[in-house]
Parts: sequence; structure tokens; C-alpha cells
Amino acid sequence: MMNGEKIEAEVAALEEGSAFVDGSRLRKIEVTGADAPAWLNDLLTAQVASLAEGQAARSLLLSPTGHIKADFHVLRRADGFLLLQDPEQPNSIDALLEPYLLSSEVRLHDVATDLGVTSVSERVAGMIVRTGSRPSISGLGMDIVFRATDAWKIEAMLLKKNLVEVGTAAVDAWRIRRGVVRFPVDVGEDSIPAEAGLEELIDFTKGCFLGQESVAKVRNLGHPSKVVLALRADGQVGGGDPVVVDDVEVGVVTSATSVGGGPVLLARVAWGSREAALSTRSGVALAHRS
Repeated sequence: MMNGEKIEAEVAALEEGSAFVDGSRLRKIEVTGADAPAWLNDLLTAQVASLAEGQAARSLLLSPTGHIKADFHVLRRADGFLLLQDPEQPNSIDALLEPYLLSSEVRLHDVATDLGVTSVSERVAGMIVRTGSRPSISGLGMDIVFRATDAWKIEAMLLKKNLVEVGTAAVDAWRIRRGVVRFPVDVGEDSIPAEAGLEELIDFTKGCFLGQESVAKVRNLGHPSKVVLALRADGQVGGGDPVVVDDVEVGVVTSATSVGGGPVLLARVAWGSREAALSTRSGVALAHRS
């Protein structure tokens, strides 16, 4: 099977819920200690102190000025928390959190070589004896965490159930088709959550979190200068292609794929041009996805 056909088949498996995703490449940081729940809760945008064992939450870590520093998943475990992060992000979450340790009874430990993670669909989750955490970092139904030495057993079990292991290229194409923003691809460290519809990752009922005042200011008094849009195209587009209105550049294509259907993309454009007639510099018309 050619590479393009293989990715198409993997995306189809993701759509059908008959796939699993190996998360061995993820950064895995363990957070333990008596102060860990309150300490994390005071720093992250998500409400994590109230998570029950086996529950998870996608969260952001913001700078004091409200800009995105990390986008990751927080898994509640019996002895603390496990943070899962895309390794393509510029800074590891433990390095970002470490300056805030001070006198807190909290320990950060890199367990990337100790633990394995595999994501499975909700349909597959019902076929597996092992428990897992939801939501999944891959976008599937559930993440299974296990000792790294058991990785071969997990893979063998899933393959025996006629499931398809999918790679990062298929997962990314599936993400783009669903319009899911990825940091640092579609937004960067100069971005704020409101640009990408990531305010849903913020618990505004919490007493505090890093960047709270800046986020509240944008939410209450204005709007971001740029916004990420999920678009479809009438021709081929690629990441980095300029987006224009009447020949004036107003943004850039950040992610694009034709796998699994017609060309679709995410683009970061100026707020004032979000409803305008958009196209690429080469003349490919772009339209909002319903």
C-alpha cells in the first residue's frame, strides 16, 4: 500500500472508531505531593483539583500576560497527576512549572521512559479490560496508561481485536478535518486562547490561574487581533500559504490536508477579515466550514 493510501485507510479507521494511537512519543510528567492538587489548580486554566481518579482534562498554561505557553492533558491518578504533552511544543511542561515550585510540597518527575500511553476509541474502550482516562489527548475516546515494559502486550491485544494502529500523519489529518487547533502549529506563543476558541479550556469560576487578568480583559472588553478559522478550499492549499482579501494579505494557512475528502484547512487571519471573501495568494477560494 502506498503511503498516501495508508494514511487514507488510517483516517478511515479513526472515523470508524476501529483505530488505536501509540502515545510513546508524548512527554509524560508525574506531579505528586501533598500540595499538588491545589498547586496545579492555581496555575492551570482547567479545574483539576476536583478531578476524580481516572478523569482527565485538557488544559493550558498561560504566561502572566495571557499568552499560551503549553497545551496538554492532565490525568488524575491515585498518587497524583500525569501530564501528557505533544513533544513538538517548544517547552516541556515540567520546565515551565518548575519556577513556581518554591516551598510547595510538590514533586515533578519525568516518567517518559517508565510509562506508555495508548489511545483507543470509545467503542474499543468497551472491549478492553483495562481502565483508562477520558477525554483522550489524541481525540479518541480513552487513554490507557501502563508500564512501558507492557507496551508489547497492549499492542498485541489491540491488534488481536483487528484494530488498526495509526500514525501521527493520519492523526494530524483527522485533527484538521475536525477543525481542532494544535499548539504550536495553528497558534504560537504570541497567541491568546480567544484566538483559537480555546476559552473552553478555561474555568472562569476558579479563584485564580496564571494569566487570569489578561484573559478576563479580552473576554470582557474586546476581542483578539487574530482568529483561527476552519475552512474548506476549492483547490490544493498548503501550510504557510498566504491568505488574502482583495490581494491584501490578512493571514496564513497553518494546517491543511486533502486526506479523507476534499481540501480543508485551518488559517490564522486578522479579526477584521474573518467574514470577508478569503482566498490564497494563488487564487484558491476559501470558505467557512459549516
